[in-house]
Amino acid sequence: MVKIAFIGAGSTVFAKNVLGDAMLTPSLHRADIALYDIDEKRLNESEIMLKTINQNCNNNLANIRSYDSRIEALRGADFVINAIQVGGYKPSTVIDFEIPKKYGLRQTIADTLGIGGIFRGLRTLPVMFAMAKEMEEVCPDAWLLNYTNPMAILTMGMLKGTKIKTVGLCHSVQVCVPDLFENLGIADKYDLSEFKWSIAGINHMAWLLEITHNGEDFYPEIRRLAAEKANPHQDSVRFELMKHFGYYITESSEHNAEYHPYFIKDKYPELIEDLGIPLDEYIRRCEEQIANWEKQRDDIVHNGDLTHERSKEYASYIMDAIVTNVPTVIAGNVMNTGLITNLPAEACVEVPCLVDKNGIQPTVVGSLPTQLAALNRTNINVQELTVEAAMTLEKDKIYQAAMMDPHTSSELSLEDIHQLVDELIEAHGDYLPSYH
Repeated sequence: MVKIAFIGAGSTVFAKNVLGDAMLTPSLHRADIALYDIDEKRLNESEIMLKTINQNCNNNLANIRSYDSRIEALRGADFVINAIQVGGYKPSTVIDFEIPKKYGLRQTIADTLGIGGIFRGLRTLPVMFAMAKEMEEVCPDAWLLNYTNPMAILTMGMLKGTKIKTVGLCHSVQVCVPDLFENLGIADKYDLSEFKWSIAGINHMAWLLEITHNGEDFYPEIRRLAAEKANPHQDSVRFELMKHFGYYITESSEHNAEYHPYFIKDKYPELIEDLGIPLDEYIRRCEEQIANWEKQRDDIVHNGDLTHERSKEYASYIMDAIVTNVPTVIAGNVMNTGLITNLPAEACVEVPCLVDKNGIQPTVVGSLPTQLAALNRTNINVQELTVEAAMTLEKDKIYQAAMMDPHTSSELSLEDIHQLVDELIEAHGDYLPSYH
């Protein structure tokens, strides 16, 4: 019997997608599903919801159980899903937004890069390192499927600092082309089955390297249509990057606005307006989600008729391929073992991967166009230094990560960055280890 441990199972909607998918997958019908979360109330709600899906969609074949001990939830697991958020919306996310504002540093999402991404990584990696030690004891052969951001920082940290087999998973690759066609207004005009494309880079900054329609290069048409679209619109930042660097990027405009030094500029407030950059977007989303949870709880948790349709999340497809040895292909975040030749060897890259009983096997991409690799490196610098800070507990590494961050360094002086880091370390308190 396959055992799936879900850590951070209080993320009820995401647990529905990933574990609901598993229950709809024949090889995983009878899985032993172990749930763990530090929030007992949300954990209980997820268990109720999943048991309803198990009854309505899976003839109660899965064995679903909540645990108050993480190590017991992990014991004997074949697969571990990680979906934790250390520090939550309050206090940690609010701190990551509000303190930088005092220095004139504005953000949109703050979960992947930038000063917010750095500190989210620093809060999360110690928890994941502790979980890895437990996994090494009770399920050393398990695959860790990491869905938590900052994706590249956390996956890199696990692969460099632990013995656990880890892959980082994000849905930005599988929605890249469909979303692009939707934003170009051509989704109803073309059948996606007529297209072939390739995507590679780093998480949230992977590139649509080529796309063909019935064998013909379709990029000229994409660039033409993008150039005709008036700002602001949902893809303004991504289209602006494509205009200047030649290629479309996987993650949304609100994310990419803060991964580069070009867009959120205190000196050019009109640029923010022209491109429709939603400052404080993640704060708004969190507050809206909290406000709407009561109704959503009734629709999901207390709905005896609840069902599920298999989503596009990779987890169930990975588990199925490993269990059945029927191959599948995913986009995975893995160490760059010569996969992208003009990115650093210890970078965490996002590339196509073959999955079968041998596990997750990345494919070689080769070199990226020079300008795309250069943009990726600006983010990799920050990721590597953040991981080094978490592994060595050297405070200087945190300063250096922040000083190398494209957006932070474009807005603040070295002295301001130093002071900002000190203030954030103090504000996050016990959510961070002691640095020297």
